[in-house]
Amino acid sequence: MTAPGTAPPGPASTDPDAPAGSGGRGGAAPSPGRLGIGWPRRVFSQVLLVQLAITTGVTALVTGLFLAPLGEQLDDQAMRRALAIAQTTATRPGLDRDVLSTRPSPDGPVQAEAERIRRSTGAEYVVIMNTAGIRLSHPSPERIGHRVSTDPGRALAGDEVMQIDEGTLGRSARGKVPLRDEDGRIVGAVSVGIGYDSVRDRLVSAVPGLLAYAVGALAVGALAAYLVSRRLQRRTHDLAFSDISALLAEREAMLHGIREGVVALDGRGRVRLVNDEAQRLLGLGHRATGLPLEDVLGRGRTADVLSGRVTGEDLLTVSGGRVLVANRMPTDDGGAVVTLRDRTELERLGRELDGTRGLIDALRAQDHEHANRMHTLLGLLELGLYEEAEQFITEAVGVHRATAEQITERVRDPLLAALLVGKATVAAERGVALRLTGESLLPDRLVDPGGVVTVVGNLVDNALDAAAGTPRAEVRVALRAEGRAAVLRVGDSGPGIPPERREDVFTEGWSTKEPPAHGGRRGIGLALVRRLAERQGGSARVRAAEGGGAEFTVVLPEALDDAVRGTGDEALSGGTAADPAGGPR
Repeated sequence: MTAPGTAPPGPASTDPDAPAGSGGRGGAAPSPGRLGIGWPRRVFSQVLLVQLAITTGVTALVTGLFLAPLGEQLDDQAMRRALAIAQTTATRPGLDRDVLSTRPSPDGPVQAEAERIRRSTGAEYVVIMNTAGIRLSHPSPERIGHRVSTDPGRALAGDEVMQIDEGTLGRSARGKVPLRDEDGRIVGAVSVGIGYDSVRDRLVSAVPGLLAYAVGALAVGALAAYLVSRRLQRRTHDLAFSDISALLAEREAMLHGIREGVVALDGRGRVRLVNDEAQRLLGLGHRATGLPLEDVLGRGRTADVLSGRVTGEDLLTVSGGRVLVANRMPTDDGGAVVTLRDRTELERLGRELDGTRGLIDALRAQDHEHANRMHTLLGLLELGLYEEAEQFITEAVGVHRATAEQITERVRDPLLAALLVGKATVAAERGVALRLTGESLLPDRLVDPGGVVTVVGNLVDNALDAAAGTPRAEVRVALRAEGRAAVLRVGDSGPGIPPERREDVFTEGWSTKEPPAHGGRRGIGLALVRRLAERQGGSARVRAAEGGGAEFTVVLPEALDDAVRGTGDEALSGGTAADPAGGPR
């Protein structure tokens, strides 16, 4: 939400490198202390640069980690090769006798054999020495007859040696083995060296191929980073991080500030978000987030509407005595956002408007009837029939007075009695006899008079609609107390309700009537009746009435504030104004 006096954020720029302030939702450019001068503001650009940096760093690290053991492996291979050549040389037939019998000489057989082996194997040197460490062969003939430059003690002691060492020919990978005669006695040693330059050359020659693989891996990583960043750009609509943070703050303020309930569901039907108004309307707590919808609301029409099992626009549902209008909008990830509007007061006002219009029509009819009576009275007076005029006035006034008296004797609560008196007037105008049965007796101890008035008013209205226009149209009302419970029964002479549809009449939004003139919706009254009864642990049901029609029975277990029991024997045996002689029918 935009603060007052500020311009709304503009559309997001599609150029990821657009300068701050050239479009997008961010407004002012970020301070250099936060993002740095020249650092891109868009999520796409920042993520791409970070991913490229990570890819480059990882590639360089992996290349270095590969080269380090490669050098060690090449060194080990060179030393093992040198040792193998030395072992092969030491096993040459007759070499032990030549070492024992030959004086150190550049032209001796030992030198000739050593040079032949060196040239055939590519070794840097093959040095054969006696037990005193005196060279009998060397690539440089002038060094023959001199002691070797490195300690030959371990080889002359019978050990095989592999090492990287410095000698007269420079640094080399060396292998040294003892030279034994036929009896196994040590008569000298063989030392073979592989030039270290050749090992380094092999390492250097492997670097271009390794770098080629590294560059290829870097290119693949850069391409993957670009594709991921482009997808992120589309999903974030090329916003900056500051814009996303502002949008989240605005969303929280908007969702918790609006007067409509908002419930967001994920693709698995779990509650992802519930704003304050939805918590109030549905009676949910803060722990509802993350739970499946049915675990939060339970089974029923409300859960069916929110989950999408019931489809349509402006769907009606009743939750906790509130009439709600729900609209569901699916989201791209398979979830949905449901908005809820509270129509409880609107529905109540609509019903009151319907009742007021009916009362106005009744008053208009009574006014017409009153005019006819006045004309009759005037005619009797003009004819001098004074006794007949007096009797006519007494009967007209007595009927209306008896109506109110008989209802108030059986229904002691003033709100409920006034409702029934008004309904009797409306019923008489519509040609329907409204009868209060002889068993009716309800004391003035109602805990929730408004709730009882709502139940009785809805039942009587539906009964009047059903009975109007039928032969011998009538509505029968029985109200009695059983302990702390109030049993409310309303029957009519209408066409009745088929057995297979008797549960449907209590479903929100189900009705066989035409929509009301004020633009409201049908199918709410009976759903509210059942919900109010169930909230008190009671029940609401319908069955076929005797003689035809339907009879609704509502039990409110906690309607009275103390144990009061009444029966029809303690009350009057008469009916209402519509049936002064009374008695149940």
